[in-house]
Amino acid sequence: MIALRVAGTGRFLPEREITNEDLSRTLDTSDEWIRSRTGIRRRRILDPGDPPADMGVAAARAALKRAGLTPRDVDLLLVATNVPEEIIPGSAPFIAEGLGLSHEPPFFDVKAGCAGFVFGVAIAGALMESGLAGNALVVGIEALSRFVDWEDRKTCVLFGDGAGAVVLVRDSGGERGILGVSLHGDATKRELLRIAAGGVRLPASPQTVAEKKHFLEMKGRGVYQSAVTMMERATVEAAQRAGISLSDIDWLLPHQANLRIIEALVKRLGFPRERVLVNIDRVANTSTASIPILLDEAVRDGMIREGHILALTAFGAGACYGTVILRW
Repeated sequence: MIALRVAGTGRFLPEREITNEDLSRTLDTSDEWIRSRTGIRRRRILDPGDPPADMGVAAARAALKRAGLTPRDVDLLLVATNVPEEIIPGSAPFIAEGLGLSHEPPFFDVKAGCAGFVFGVAIAGALMESGLAGNALVVGIEALSRFVDWEDRKTCVLFGDGAGAVVLVRDSGGERGILGVSLHGDATKRELLRIAAGGVRLPASPQTVAEKKHFLEMKGRGVYQSAVTMMERATVEAAQRAGISLSDIDWLLPHQANLRIIEALVKRLGFPRERVLVNIDRVANTSTASIPILLDEAVRDGMIREGHILALTAFGAGACYGTVILRW
């Protein structure tokens, strides 16, 4: 076990909200079509002129405040995102700058698709256990609304923008911490979710723009089939490594990709639906931010209490997938 505790959580969602009815005015879709296939009713979208990093800064400040810490106390900053603020240097430097981390703690981006936040928590825990950091700030941030084709109803209805953050500190009592971790990647499925252009393999050009190669591409059926089995495997494996049974888990916090995926996962695990946290109807798929946003909501609503065992599980582009089980 890695002895640590989540000392603070925070989230930020943009004010602008787009409902399914709004989308039906410009797309060949309807509220019923979207809800029946995804479980989504509405999503928050970042205004065009707003820097995405500001969402991460706001979520991080909220988490630090709840932890009773200041930016000056941060030993390590990890930022999980799919599309960074800039290709180089990424997103972490912008959030570090926004927080005013003048004491120069290490920071870096974690790129593991929508599983990035779960990977980030596992990495932060390992670095803390090694003694390289006394605490860690892990941020999940996404503004995928800027990388979806708003004329493509298969993808644009799915995503929302937002950020979530957690502060991890060492647990002196040793009762709380990361109990088990399972992280995996299947490169044969790397084309299930991707943005083809903009990297060194296919740099931006007039042709890539004309061919819409800078928009998110998704193979929906393949994602569904892979996501369910991936999160099932990782959750069962993490529980085994933690030395617990699935029935010992108080709350399952799955990546909020699609309600159908979540329900299929719950059925395969044989896990009680009433102990599964879901907010996809209100915020859609916020990718790397989905689990920390969900976690902050549950903590502030008083649903998660000391001693509870949580399973955070996600899958994403790559295909990367994993589960972290921790005692609150």
